[in-house]
Amino acid sequence: MTRPSEVTRDRIMKAAERLFAEKGYDGTSIRAIVAKARVNQAAINYHFDGKDGLYREVLRAAFRSMTENQLAHAQDVKTLSRESALDEFIRRQLHPLLARDESSRHMRIFNWETVRPTPVFRSLVAEEASPFLGMAADLVRRFMPEADRKTLTVAAIWLIGQCSVFVRNRDRLAEPPIGLELDDAMVEWLALSISRWVMAGLGGPAPRGN
Repeated sequence: MTRPSEVTRDRIMKAAERLFAEKGYDGTSIRAIVAKARVNQAAINYHFDGKDGLYREVLRAAFRSMTENQLAHAQDVKTLSRESALDEFIRRQLHPLLARDESSRHMRIFNWETVRPTPVFRSLVAEEASPFLGMAADLVRRFMPEADRKTLTVAAIWLIGQCSVFVRNRDRLAEPPIGLELDDAMVEWLALSISRWVMAGLGGPAPRGN
């Protein structure tokens, strides 16, 4: 049975997520969150220790919604060939292109952080992104077994970026003048194309110098 305090916490989270997605961290006030969630400010202080704590939990939920599916299958992916593992990694990365509602809000929050990064976001990135970045680096290592740590880290960031540029800009890409129709067929084509391009990139000549 769900306790009343859990219901209140969930209501605050949902209200804050919608407002942070719409207006960003700076444009969202505690007063607005209180009004939308139909709670008093004391409830926010009790559950989250203020606005920063609430924003941290919203960001944490957003990070995990974008990466937990990948991480849950990390061991399974290791049993695949490197090419199949790369295909699977990219497909899962692009899955939010087909999602709506909550995933859309999470992407808008990340877009706000691109424009106006907050200290809360910067401190959380290292904590939440590390497992996912490690998974990407392990995948890259299968294509570049002799690469040093710096190269693997940069290549992993590059790999993630090949997908995130589409995910984070989904709404803009669907509008004129680009007008991409991001349906199942288009996302499948995109996944196959990115996979092919990434394999070509990872299999190319090593960079010169340090």
